Amino acid sequence: MEDQVISSKNPDPVEKPTNEKPPGVNRYALQCSIVASIVSIIFGYDTGVMSGAMVFIEEDLKTNEVQIEVLTGILNLCALFGSLLAGRTSDIIGRRFTIVLASILFMLGSVLMGWGPNYPVLLTGRCTAGLGVGFALMVAPVYSAEIATASHRGLLASLPHLCISIGILLGYLVNYFFSKLPMHIGWRLMLGIAAIPSLVLALGILKMPESPRWLVLQGRLGEAKKILKLVSNSPEEAELRFKDIKTAAGIDANCEDEVVKMEKKKTHGEGVWKELILRPTPAVRRVLLTALGIHFFQHATGIEAVLLYGPKIFKRAGITAKDKLFLVTIGVGIMKTTFILTATFLLDKVGRRKLLLTSVGGMVCALTMLGFGLTMAQNSGGKLAWALVLSIVSAYSFVAVFSIGLGPITWVYSSEVFPLKLRAQGASLGVAVNRVMNATVSMSFLSLTRAITTGGAFFMFAGVAAVAWNFFFFLMPETKGKSLEEIEALFQRDGDNKTKGENGTA
Repeated sequence: MEDQVISSKNPDPVEKPTNEKPPGVNRYALQCSIVASIVSIIFGYDTGVMSGAMVFIEEDLKTNEVQIEVLTGILNLCALFGSLLAGRTSDIIGRRFTIVLASILFMLGSVLMGWGPNYPVLLTGRCTAGLGVGFALMVAPVYSAEIATASHRGLLASLPHLCISIGILLGYLVNYFFSKLPMHIGWRLMLGIAAIPSLVLALGILKMPESPRWLVLQGRLGEAKKILKLVSNSPEEAELRFKDIKTAAGIDANCEDEVVKMEKKKTHGEGVWKELILRPTPAVRRVLLTALGIHFFQHATGIEAVLLYGPKIFKRAGITAKDKLFLVTIGVGIMKTTFILTATFLLDKVGRRKLLLTSVGGMVCALTMLGFGLTMAQNSGGKLAWALVLSIVSAYSFVAVFSIGLGPITWVYSSEVFPLKLRAQGASLGVAVNRVMNATVSMSFLSLTRAITTGGAFFMFAGVAAVAWNFFFFLMPETKGKSLEEIEALFQRDGDNKTKGENGTA
């Protein structure tokens, strides 16, 4: 009885019963998130494999540096359009079929790149795959966040980024082994084999359930309730989650109808852009600033430069043999995957805010050391062994601290802070900013290094990371352990309660 009184005084909805020990992760929800995240493996593979394939494309198709920059960066520009389309698409056809669409676009793009008789066809395939990237980056974290419980949402929503890292590592490994094949065959196989897992995913995702939150928005309450029972740890937890979702969707929490008529409600994303951009409430404005800010800084701090141009960076540091370049780059992939895996288990224990601030602080230090190491290595013509070692260690350290914080938290945070009605299209806007910054870095890095040297470029990234730390410190509240509906209430609080929200108290 006392618990009921306390609950009634609390304006925030409660997603799960109060227990001394949080329940374990729901296995079915974990399986669904893993399947949905496979699309991210394909994207990560494409990123990783392109870092090696571009070395052979440049030689085989006689392309110049500008064409290579366009080829690498065009994927992200196309992903920008894909992500903007993905939000509305997932509101109309659902999260599950949006993942299918992303897989099909990946498959078509991979086939075109694997064929690649000339530069225009290769560019067309890259653009097609880019559209799939935009859809995948938006929908996979949203789907995982919407089926997860509050106590394990960090784990499930970070799986897509973990899978991106696994894909990047696989791409680096394929680069190493396929580099031994004849040049005109090797790079085409590197890019083309991604069509196979894309097809498998498109078929496999059809066996997964739809997001229960999307089903509630469509008025399909019976289906949503059945799925919530599968992805919750107890019938009581499923019932509480169901009531909270109905309340967030504007449906009477006590409504027991299997199907609710929703004609008067905007359930397919109509009018969302007005609420997000033209006439946002103070709470939505703060959510939007926070979500777009974290996506901006994820790539403005230079991670894509190391992941995509690793072989070129290490070559300027003093490594010349191709096989050694690829081996050192594989180390980058191992570091990224290892620390992302570590982060997935820390997000729900340490919290988003503490992990993020620690991560970005470490990035400032690592980027500064990398800039110094590369400057000394280039000034000596690659003859200083200690400068080469410092460059490699600093690059690995940068990837590690990025991967344990800013990397996965960007996707987790942006998938959980938007209100239910605004979530899909709000997340798509965040992905659009993410892709713009990714494209900006990937398409300008080589030109930037010619203008201010490679070391100077990383000094610049260190400065951006310092700005990012201050942004996160002052604007980002903690969301660990809160239901999606509680997070919505968190951002609606007055500025007077901001400090309390950042400390994680309800």
